[in-house]
Amino acid sequence: MKEITSRSGILGVIGVAFLMGYLLASSNTEPIQSAKAADEAAAISPVKANPNRLTYFPETEDLDPDEMRIIALGTGMPWPRKAQAGPGFLVELGNGDKFIFDLGEGTVENLVALQIPWTYLDKVFLGHLHGDHFGDLGALFISGGLGGRYSPLRVWGPSGTVPELGTAYALEAMDKVFNWDRASRQSYVDVRGFEFEVHEFDYRKVNAVIYQENGVTIRSLPAIHALEGPVSFILEWNDLKFVFSSDTAPNTWFDEHARGADIVIHESFITPMDVVTKMRADPESALFAGTQAHTAPQAFGKIMSRLKPRQAVAYHFFKDSDTTVAMMDAIRSTYDGPLSLAEDFMVWNVTKDKITERMAAVDEHNWNPPKPVPGKAPLPSDRDAFAKSIGIDAKAMEFSEETLKHRLDVDDAVKPIYEQFSKEFGREFNYPDPRKK
Repeated sequence: MKEITSRSGILGVIGVAFLMGYLLASSNTEPIQSAKAADEAAAISPVKANPNRLTYFPETEDLDPDEMRIIALGTGMPWPRKAQAGPGFLVELGNGDKFIFDLGEGTVENLVALQIPWTYLDKVFLGHLHGDHFGDLGALFISGGLGGRYSPLRVWGPSGTVPELGTAYALEAMDKVFNWDRASRQSYVDVRGFEFEVHEFDYRKVNAVIYQENGVTIRSLPAIHALEGPVSFILEWNDLKFVFSSDTAPNTWFDEHARGADIVIHESFITPMDVVTKMRADPESALFAGTQAHTAPQAFGKIMSRLKPRQAVAYHFFKDSDTTVAMMDAIRSTYDGPLSLAEDFMVWNVTKDKITERMAAVDEHNWNPPKPVPGKAPLPSDRDAFAKSIGIDAKAMEFSEETLKHRLDVDDAVKPIYEQFSKEFGREFNYPDPRKK
């Protein structure tokens, strides 16, 4: 029997258990525990960790070989806030693969809080090129390159109606944006991660395979949003099916190919009335944004009623105490199946038998994730190679003599640091003259 566990489901179970306990007690009958409940109770210890935690703690739980874990990195709207980053979802598989779907502003901060080594975070799939869906790609590119991803950042994204509106063009421009950043790091750090590997695919193709490695198949579907070009994604692995809409109005491609999914994550924009009252928009703009450019919650419910996934997930709205009620009422007017209203750090563990929803607890004072792959010592030739690659003279990457003349002499304070390192690590660290080229 398939089982779905969520916080709302847990509350329902507690309520039923309380009622049964009351009825049994009132009739002077001893309650009868199920074998499963008895086993769980026996496992609870005053000195050992609870084996059935209702919270996900990163770095503490293995992923089973046949299991999929999905973590909401960002679930909000085009204006990121502390409570919700821009849209983005991480999919982790029991075979070791990890995939990022969309990467809006603020998502990398949440991603780092999970403390996953950068080495494993090298595959990004972009549904479209709105800033709130790929605005943190630069942060992943630079932070990952510095932090331990010693390979190119691989990015899959749709073409446009013309090359200038496609993913490859956008990433070529982004690569140039970071010229100064990358130039400043040559000969000082391992620079192998400061490269993009771009896989642009035809947005018009329906259910087309765009990725197939290690038993994982990812397909794309055309989506309807803002301009021609957006897409949705389907990931299949180990007889499990994950579907992510990115931004889209309801469409027949999604309706046909998202069927049979274990979990469907689909945008559901804030209600048009809340667009008026919360965002101070005029009614015409609110109706267009909430029902035409995006999927209205009532339409989200209708889609899910047709698809019947094991778990439906709505995202792309600010989840506050008042808006949540409006969203739930609107969705429930057309859909009565399993439902999550997503928020940042919501986690779903998916197997063939069970889907469990929890919230992650993270350390907001985290440092860089661990490095499973050691870096290589940079070479002086790195700088010359980079200068050649962007078409400049390597001398343009040097300090001028005028600038060096203004370097303050603090040698007496800094030289002892080099002496300390020489003693600590058992080899000589020569103090360089900071006022010479």
